[in-house]
Amino acid sequence: MKKTFELEDLDCAHCALKMEEAIKKIDGVKDASVNYLTQKMIIEADDDKFDEVVKAAVKAIAKVEPDCSVIL
Repeated sequence: MKKTFELEDLDCAHCALKMEEAIKKIDGVKDASVNYLTQKMIIEADDDKFDEVVKAAVKAIAKVEPDCSVIL
């Protein structure tokens, strides 16, 4: 499954890269992309683990930039 999420208050491209790297390390993630300019995150992950992956991605984003939120 592949899904796009909007991000709110993503402040810098470097943080977006750190988020992307952290999300790609989550078990079950096939690919991930965090784009600073469009303020979007794309996650591709196994269907049976997708909800768990999204929860873990939200936590990873909060660790990198606490003010950034994911519009689910």
